[in-house]
Amino acid sequence: MDTITHTLFGLTLYGAVDKTKMTRREKQALLFTTVAGSQIPDIDVISSWWDTAGRYQMWHRGVTHSVFLVPVWAVIIAGLSRFIGRIRFWRLFLIACIAVFIHDTSDLFNAWGTGYFEPFSPMRITFGTVPIVDLVFWAIMLIGWLIVRFGKDRIQVPSHRIYRVVWLLMALHVGLQSAQGHSLYKQAAAEYEQVALSADFVPGMFTVVGKKGDTVDLKKGTMWSGVTLQTQLQSAESANLDQLFADNPKARTLKEWSPFVVVVDDEKRLGLYDPRFYRNGQSFLFEFIEK
Repeated sequence: MDTITHTLFGLTLYGAVDKTKMTRREKQALLFTTVAGSQIPDIDVISSWWDTAGRYQMWHRGVTHSVFLVPVWAVIIAGLSRFIGRIRFWRLFLIACIAVFIHDTSDLFNAWGTGYFEPFSPMRITFGTVPIVDLVFWAIMLIGWLIVRFGKDRIQVPSHRIYRVVWLLMALHVGLQSAQGHSLYKQAAAEYEQVALSADFVPGMFTVVGKKGDTVDLKKGTMWSGVTLQTQLQSAESANLDQLFADNPKARTLKEWSPFVVVVDDEKRLGLYDPRFYRNGQSFLFEFIEK
């Protein structure tokens, strides 16, 4: 997910905790814990400062997003939070674990994916059933906040319970999206050798990317209406990529990172791109060299 969504997740998690008996400093410590926990896996962006080998695509959302690092991040955050408010360490640790786990796991559902099981597995896991910027999440959280801000007294429900319902609705949204995406994936898997999904901003709408031989089809639609062919791409599968990888190391990383790629070998360029991000005649994840 994007940085704004992760921040909103942290704030919503803070809202879901019963703070009735907390002091002001304890609330500050809790707020730091939920927001920091919702952001800390993305600390890997600093790796771009020293990336000279073209490996950033693998480093970002790599080991820092590993489920095995959840307790490590939680210990660091809980320890820092103890300096802000005197909340029991183990309570802060548990909340920090939840915040980091939500970050890592939510990133699995969009097209970028994560190295969820690094360092034990280099596989980049991606479901592609939720867009990176999901406006449905924003809408659900906004509605929850408006109810707390203006309607809590009227409905006489504690604010933390309202935010827990918000979390339930967001989980339901992910479940519905994933069920629809899985159905489309299974249908495409019977037709293609390789398949990937990319969720649209419109709920229930997906781009299904299927590869068979040197042909890559991009189809768009829903589980209910079916999918229609939008674009057909040709991949130069027989092209020798050694020179490309030697001159542009990012190309090798992109090939390793992507579920599959389209190879371009024409009079001007030798390169490859991820077809999941193909828009308006090009993919913004395209690495090449000039001939």
